[in-house]
Amino acid sequence: MATAKRERQKAARRQKIEQMQREAKRRRTTRRSVIVGVVGVAVVISAAYLFSGSSTPATTTTAASATTSIASSATTTTAGSSATTTPTTFAPVSSPSPAGKFGTAPTVIVPAGNPPTSMEVSNLIQGAGKPAMIGSKLTVQYVLATYSSRKVIQSSWTRTPFTFTLGAQPPQVIPGWDKGLVGMHVGGRRELIIPPSLGYGAQSPGPGIAANDTLVFVVDLLKVS
Repeated sequence: MATAKRERQKAARRQKIEQMQREAKRRRTTRRSVIVGVVGVAVVISAAYLFSGSSTPATTTTAASATTSIASSATTTTAGSSATTTPTTFAPVSSPSPAGKFGTAPTVIVPAGNPPTSMEVSNLIQGAGKPAMIGSKLTVQYVLATYSSRKVIQSSWTRTPFTFTLGAQPPQVIPGWDKGLVGMHVGGRRELIIPPSLGYGAQSPGPGIAANDTLVFVVDLLKVS
């Protein structure tokens, strides 16, 4: 009789232990499910944060702002068209030279009358390639005429193309080039009429260019790098 009672007590204890183990297992399973759920939500939120553009867009926006800033410094002026870009600070050339054909030496005509007192810029041919920006390395062909001589006095077409860095410090070209070629596109032809203040000033750098001369350049942009 006593033996049977002890067996029943042992069986009851085993059942209680097994029940406690089952409950502990259920609690562990529940905790794991909760942890997995929380981690899953965190991953989803992190992914949404990253791909919604809170970090990468900041860089993209900065680049876009820089591009917009450069673009906003240009307006559309050209000989017979309004679909090209030249700096807003310069008026168009009042009597532009013939557009000619890109890749062949242009005909440069010095406008009649007195030279303008401020710089004038017009695109004779609108390029479709890479734009010239401050710090860009440009390769160009050019023709130079002067108001004092009323004729062409220099041309790279008789030699080799000219390469320089736009806006370099110290400058590699006269201020009229550093200012007037910004925004020009490869494949384009641009005419610049440059007053003495943005050219050679009161000094004569060589034959055909007088002191305080006004310069007339027609520039073809071959390459931007």
